[in-house]
Amino acid sequence: MRFRVTGHRIVTVVVVVVGLVASLLGPELAAAQPEPSEARIGGTVRLADIGLGGYEVALVAAADAEPMILATATADGAGAFELVLEGSPPPRAVLYLVASAPDPPRASLDLRLVSVLGVGTVPGTAVVNEMTTVAAAYALARFTAPGTNVVRGPDPGLPNAVGMAHNLVDPSTGEAGVVLRTAPNGDETSTLSTVNSLANMVVACGDSAAACGALRRAATSPEGLVPADTHQALVNVARDPWSSATELFVVATRGSVPRQPARVAAPEAWTVALRFAGDGRTMNGPGNVAVDHEGNLYVGNSYEYSPDPTEPVCAGEALLKFSPDGRHVPSSPFTGGGLNGPGHGVTIDPFGDVWVGNYGAAAPGCTQGDQPSHDSVSRFTLEGTAVSPPRGYTQGSVDWPQGTGADDRGSIWIANCGSDSVTLYSMGDPTRPRTLTDLGVSQPFDVAFDDEGNAFITGVGSSSVAVLDPDGRPRPGSPLTGDVFNRPMGIAADQAGNQWVANSGFVEPPCPGRAGTDGTKGSVALISAEGEPVAAFEGGGLTIPWGIAVDGDDNVWISNFAGKRISQFCGVPATDCRPGGSVGSAISPDAGYGFDGLTRSSAVAIDPSGNVWATNHWKEIPVPTNPGGYQIVAYVGLAAPVQPAVPRARPAAPAVAVVALPTFTG
Repeated sequence: MRFRVTGHRIVTVVVVVVGLVASLLGPELAAAQPEPSEARIGGTVRLADIGLGGYEVALVAAADAEPMILATATADGAGAFELVLEGSPPPRAVLYLVASAPDPPRASLDLRLVSVLGVGTVPGTAVVNEMTTVAAAYALARFTAPGTNVVRGPDPGLPNAVGMAHNLVDPSTGEAGVVLRTAPNGDETSTLSTVNSLANMVVACGDSAAACGALRRAATSPEGLVPADTHQALVNVARDPWSSATELFVVATRGSVPRQPARVAAPEAWTVALRFAGDGRTMNGPGNVAVDHEGNLYVGNSYEYSPDPTEPVCAGEALLKFSPDGRHVPSSPFTGGGLNGPGHGVTIDPFGDVWVGNYGAAAPGCTQGDQPSHDSVSRFTLEGTAVSPPRGYTQGSVDWPQGTGADDRGSIWIANCGSDSVTLYSMGDPTRPRTLTDLGVSQPFDVAFDDEGNAFITGVGSSSVAVLDPDGRPRPGSPLTGDVFNRPMGIAADQAGNQWVANSGFVEPPCPGRAGTDGTKGSVALISAEGEPVAAFEGGGLTIPWGIAVDGDDNVWISNFAGKRISQFCGVPATDCRPGGSVGSAISPDAGYGFDGLTRSSAVAIDPSGNVWATNHWKEIPVPTNPGGYQIVAYVGLAAPVQPAVPRARPAAPAVAVVALPTFTG
């Protein structure tokens, strides 16, 4: 169900022919005549709240075709400008402003500022400054061609990224956006200071040619791609945030340093992460995340909500939905359908239904009468309508379900960590259940599929992986065993059918009859497309790996249950590694991509905009009565986008022959 972001519709626009195309955006762009129409945008170009006179400003429309300039203007002495748009932008095109110095010096780094405005509509006012440039560089990092200022990409990934840019910075004011400046972000995490420091790098470049040169050197990509301007420099930083982290911090502290609060020390990597709490009264212990074809997120809620850590909490009975920019969807949370303490199991089938494994999470102290059952799965439409009955689907001996996966045929596979079995609903039909036993794995935890439809089931208790054919029969050589596996939990497939496994190392698995601990930090194992264990890899900040995902470039991402960090590894083929790296090499630093707003994370997912989502499943110091965390976290623009397939029509149920009774007379 994972595809590269290619092959989407192409959008073209018609524009005024302008003579500044090459100077503003480079020779890549073309121009054409507009349809009769008119709209106006008034705004200012600023740096550290000082207007930049004489700057050339272009309004650009971007989609999955070459971006087009819709209007141009020159800022007056105070930095003010007015753009007259002659033509209507297409409804799903991303509109952004580019402001460039009229005669930039070529010896160092051009000062170029960008502001992301919106999707398909033209706002009345806008600001282009150092803060909007940071937001544009990070939110649109995966749609900005390296070494250029050209933005292009498919729908919905590129349009969705606009919302994340606005979470960071409000383009109407040029100041921190509401999401960035308020709880659960604001002064509760380091992200505001990180964004301010990134903005201060741009200001430093405006203050002195020496700072521009330092930024140019520090922001040169690991492959040697030298940025030509400040926007390109920040895009390079967003795409390889681990590179030259200390040198970039030095640049951020030069000059006037107007944006405060700012960082007081260099980070291990210049990542930008935001937290989201939904409606603020439901989320508690988010276990896993599924992403639909539009970029919406579906999150199972392990516990009932309570802000009081001393109040014993019972099973959560809600499925949460978030929009692509992290906003709470008003129709959420979804209830009914047998939801009962979901754990790691949430998936979207090829027909657009969400399946949730009801693990039955409950904290110690949950009263006996409220104790959840542990024997069902639930099913919902993407709009939140419960399809499963009030008790959920229990057919097939579902038992403490964790990983819940859907193969390309629409069959549902449920890892029963309570009974060393897997429940299979062929073609997604709970009336046709099969209980698969004697698989050679104990405490099955997660499931993934190769490109032939074979299922790979991790056994956290047995340190093994079962391989089953699409009908549930063990493949030759199954189960896979050996030193490459160490309490495996999450598993994910790449586009070639290789499997990547999160070896937790010493986690006590959340299954009945928990095993002891081994005392290692864990690793990431690779199973080849031929089904052979290859090796296990360490480093990259791995600390109790749990959830795992593969991005659109086949790099591997891991959520860690300790250390407040996520990790990134080089996948197959080794085309996007650090210089000198190879398959399985760590890309993230030894401390991982740390974030002080992250707690104990159990899942990671990549969306169509390249945001990396992780769950705050448990508090950093979990209180037994109420251990759950309260947010999901987005690392903005950090990964190659993943575009889930558009749901296809569910096939009709097979006809069932009707046998007439002897008394039948019709």
